[in-house]
Amino acid sequence: MGTILVTGATGTLGRPLVARLLADGAAVRAMSRRPRPAGDDRACDWAVAELASGAGLADAVADVETIVHCATNLRDDTAATRRLVAAARAGAPHLVYISIVGVDRVPYFYYRGKLAAEQLIEASGLPFTILRTTQFHDLLARVTLAQRWLPAVLSPAGVRFQPIDVTEVAARLAVLAQNAPAGRVADMGGPQVRDAAAFARATLAAVGRRRPVVPVRLPGAAFRAFRDGGHLAPDQAVGTVTFERYLARRQENSS
Repeated sequence: MGTILVTGATGTLGRPLVARLLADGAAVRAMSRRPRPAGDDRACDWAVAELASGAGLADAVADVETIVHCATNLRDDTAATRRLVAAARAGAPHLVYISIVGVDRVPYFYYRGKLAAEQLIEASGLPFTILRTTQFHDLLARVTLAQRWLPAVLSPAGVRFQPIDVTEVAARLAVLAQNAPAGRVADMGGPQVRDAAAFARATLAAVGRRRPVVPVRLPGAAFRAFRDGGHLAPDQAVGTVTFERYLARRQENSS
């Protein structure tokens, strides 16, 4: 098995993915916009490259067998993916892409960018695997915690979520990266579909905050699609880590 390049290697998903690949004995090249942190003694190569500009990309993708594209950009995910594909094309590596359940059903700007990135990869001529998952636990927690000092926490009315643990996604990506290209694979969903307000209340309780949670009905086609469950995968509830278990682990790690 050749070298596996992980873009966004210092991010929420990239960190546990690199750890999982190294535990599997894979040769890993971690790609980040920043140099290797002082004291980082992990047994992986390090590539400094910018997806936003393309700087360093040619060296980062050189001689790799597989690229797992975890880096993301809220403003310009499509352009970043286009640069990565262009840089990788000469070597024809297996490109593994992490996407989101519902990108073809929810007209949210970030989802549209992820869908366009999927389509770029599918049309690239590169061997590829695309995995879509539901939201990560930490995303829902961060949205609530960002409001914890306010008199009330706002929550999107009528919207349910199905969060999944990032370590379970990393484990799945590690398997996909070490196997043959598989095209679009089965979606991954978390173990529970619950109202957004329930996740907000659980997060507040975990950090000892007492705040009312106020559901707010948000306008527009995107939030109508969210209310219709376009971002859910109830038939693919393969995750096992509940939101409460995630919160408990988060509190243990912060104490």
